[in-house]
Amino acid sequence: MPDVVGVRFKPCGKIYDFEVDGLEVSRGDLVVVESELGINLGNIVIERHTVDDPDKKFKKIIRKVTDDDLLQKEENKKLEAESRDYCLERIMARGLPMKLIYTEATLDKKRIIFYFTAEKRIDFRELVKDLASRFKTRIEMRQIGVRDSARIVGSLGICGRELCCTKFLTSFEPISIKMAKKQELVLNTSKLSGSCGRLMCCLGYEYSETLQEEPALSESETLAVTEDEEAGEIVVASSDSLIEVGEPAPQLVPQTGSSSQQPAEPSQQPEKPGRRDKRRKWYPRKRKKRPQNK
Repeated sequence: MPDVVGVRFKPCGKIYDFEVDGLEVSRGDLVVVESELGINLGNIVIERHTVDDPDKKFKKIIRKVTDDDLLQKEENKKLEAESRDYCLERIMARGLPMKLIYTEATLDKKRIIFYFTAEKRIDFRELVKDLASRFKTRIEMRQIGVRDSARIVGSLGICGRELCCTKFLTSFEPISIKMAKKQELVLNTSKLSGSCGRLMCCLGYEYSETLQEEPALSESETLAVTEDEEAGEIVVASSDSLIEVGEPAPQLVPQTGSSSQQPAEPSQQPEKPGRRDKRRKWYPRKRKKRPQNK
């Protein structure tokens, strides 16, 4: 069974397993690996562990990060900025309905990836030709969603704190308006939507599907809880025999001829006045005398 470690390439990004291949590495080390996009720098976030599946093949860690690798990474930032500016210029020149979000270059400069958002599919073949002729390398265009765009760009939520997706969330869970209804929140789009325009991820923090799927109690088994603020008493009763706060509770009095105590029957309360009795009495309205013309 091979020894693998968990490597992450971006903050709050997915974690991928790579084979150690005899290197002495530990958590927190920067390593050079060959990912699906090419050779990149990654950070070890999970210690060495074994995988039970011996048939699964993992890519191997090439080496630990050297000073030359860090220097190359800084030089790539200039290439990423230049490619982003040129791509924005060509997008405006060709009038493409797309928004460029982020540009990334691999460590060996053999590939440049452009991340963008668009409402529909875009024919960017001519744009790719312009970029390839300028930078003489492989060009890859990737269309992402608005939630991934918010994670890359970053912002502040309505709570005043940094977005959860840029701080600690590693994956997006489905969020529905049902979660807001169950929490009895105000169904206002401006208050329930995040900076990405979708429902906020924090709506799912206090919502559990298992709790919502529990069978509801019958009407006779439902408990009612009332509290008297002045007396500080809490009364819990069934809906069939609900004792209102303020009414005297039934007293336990001994019966003759028996040692056991049985609750005495509560005295019958006078019936509440009907709806007609509550109405105010009508009195004829006095009319004001009109002044007579002299």
